[in-house]
Amino acid sequence: MKNWHLITYTGALLGLLLSSSAMAADLYHNFTGYTFSGKPGAEAQFSSFSVLVVEDGKVVAKGDKDLKQDYPEATLHNLYGRTLLPGLIDSHGHIQTLGENLMQVDLRGINNRTATVAKVANYADSHHELEWVIGRGWNQEIWPTREYPNRQDLDDVISDRPVWLTRVDAHAGWANSKALQLAGITADTEDPDGGQIIRDADGEPTGILIDAAMQLVQDIMPAITDEQRAEAVKLAQDHILQLGITHVLDAGVSAKGLENFRQMHAEGTLNLRVNAMISGSDPALTELLAEGVYRSEDDILRIGNVKLYGDGALGSRGARLIEPYTDDEENLGLLITPEEQVAKLFREVHEAGFQISYHAIGDYPNRLALDEFEKITANDDELTDLSAFRHRIEHAQIVQVKDIPRFKTLGIIPSMQPTHATSDMNMAEDRVGNERIAGAYAWRSFLDQGSIIAAGSDFPVELTNPFYGLHAAVTRQDRNNDPVEGWYPDQAMTFAEALRSFTLDAAYAAFMDDSIGTLEEGKWADFIVLDKDPMKLESKDLWRIKVLSTYIAGERVHHSPK
Repeated sequence: MKNWHLITYTGALLGLLLSSSAMAADLYHNFTGYTFSGKPGAEAQFSSFSVLVVEDGKVVAKGDKDLKQDYPEATLHNLYGRTLLPGLIDSHGHIQTLGENLMQVDLRGINNRTATVAKVANYADSHHELEWVIGRGWNQEIWPTREYPNRQDLDDVISDRPVWLTRVDAHAGWANSKALQLAGITADTEDPDGGQIIRDADGEPTGILIDAAMQLVQDIMPAITDEQRAEAVKLAQDHILQLGITHVLDAGVSAKGLENFRQMHAEGTLNLRVNAMISGSDPALTELLAEGVYRSEDDILRIGNVKLYGDGALGSRGARLIEPYTDDEENLGLLITPEEQVAKLFREVHEAGFQISYHAIGDYPNRLALDEFEKITANDDELTDLSAFRHRIEHAQIVQVKDIPRFKTLGIIPSMQPTHATSDMNMAEDRVGNERIAGAYAWRSFLDQGSIIAAGSDFPVELTNPFYGLHAAVTRQDRNNDPVEGWYPDQAMTFAEALRSFTLDAAYAAFMDDSIGTLEEGKWADFIVLDKDPMKLESKDLWRIKVLSTYIAGERVHHSPK
């Protein structure tokens, strides 16, 4: 009899525990969900489901409607026929810079110089309290003349205060005369290494500074305060979460920026998962590497990657090419980090056990990086490829066709941004010609050889919305459906490949695929609810998808009912 009571008591206790577990669960139903599972890359399995069970922030089960009966006490959440995806990952963005841009004059998309200047003037008139007038987003390539502006354009409307306007790609700046004066830039100022001061026929600075030359002005601008930095990050975080991005690899974070992320995490105000790449130009790099890779228990913050700087951008002709620009035959572009320093930095970062993320737009730094990665394998008799280290080349934008297979051979991940292709298609072939364009924005070439692409936006260079990236990846068109057949459509991705590059493959490229990137049992319940089913949409409409809700670890961090 005692044994019977013991069995009964034990069974009751087990039932109570199971019931408590079920009561603690959240069960989402009445939706169409899609996720990957298994290994990253082409071996990943794609499946659909209509019920998701979440407990303690993690996925405990998913399946069809029959799964509901296994969780009779769970809290039900009816999603009313919406679509559910894993939270999207941006593999290359700039969080603080995005936040700063949200606090400045936005010049993106303005298609002529006159309107650009007018918007700056109106902004200045509305902000008399500002010591400097700062903005970003101008792009002379979408203006009728496609010519750089000059300081006089700004002097005509603002001469009493310094003005500094960063080009959309952040690789060129436009200053008025007051800003040049404060920076001490004259006809006698020499071009710094890795930079160029654009000059007129008389040798006078025009106000356009390329790459490292931008620092001449930026060094004398008021430094951002800790309070402004925190405000910028919070503004950016809210913006990012609204768009369905749950994890960002922040490409180039200063020691101060890392400190801010740590503080926000400790305070519980960092709601977005951040994988911070240490800026390779930070004076504290060696000390930061000595601290080792950091990953918080809740996977909100990871620091294990270093952003190294290769060259400039294609639009400002700062990207470094092996042969001169097709539309500027005396120009090879610029290397931001001297070649001899690149080798030293690669060794230092690799030996410290951190990922290398090397910015390479032009074919020269892409080849340079591959050569340096090859030296790492050559110096280790047991190392045939670097797959285990998941080193990356950021952008991999203009690559010699014969260099593309080396990414796979060496185990290097191309971290690419689909909207770069559709933003650059109006000038890219002018810059590099019809032979080099064969290795440009070459997503299909990388995928067909088995490379894993980590996709992102490079916000705020491009707009943050990941559905713009998914659309560009699949269609090779802009959001006006141009060109009709797509720009070099043979390099397009399928939708499944594109989605994988923003989820599972992006997580793999961030050393986070064990906990995010898919909605598999045991992983964090990071997911988004959409107003449209991408599997049922025409490809041309993918960019129109809206995010209704965003969840991180089962907690709703954004909700828009419309």
